[in-house]
Amino acid sequence: MRDQTNKWVKRTQRDYNLGFKLALVAEVEKGNYTYKQIQKAYGIQGRSTVLVWLRKYGTLDWNTPNLHHMPKSKETPAQKIKRLEKELEDEKLRNLLLNTMIDVSDKQFGTTIRKKLLSQQSKSSDRIKK
Repeated sequence: MRDQTNKWVKRTQRDYNLGFKLALVAEVEKGNYTYKQIQKAYGIQGRSTVLVWLRKYGTLDWNTPNLHHMPKSKETPAQKIKRLEKELEDEKLRNLLLNTMIDVSDKQFGTTIRKKLLSQQSKSSDRIKK
């Protein structure tokens, strides 16, 4: 930022209005960006400035130890939730596909995959109970 004499002046936290802070906090909490990505994109010099805003104005718990050192994945909690929801949906589809394949095989080829699998599971559970 330049002052009236056209010299570079370091920005201070006072330069950011509340609307700006809230907008950035919302972007991080939606999972669109990590706090470090926001910091870099907007040229925010303070290493903990955005974290202070997240703690002060955010709805997530940003006080967890080591959160400002973010895990190696650099995922925000919201990004992690989105990723895990997608993984869960993928696994549900995979499960449906495999069950459908078993049903088709049993019907078209006269196999008894599901019956064999169920009897093996019940035998192993009987062993565990004993």
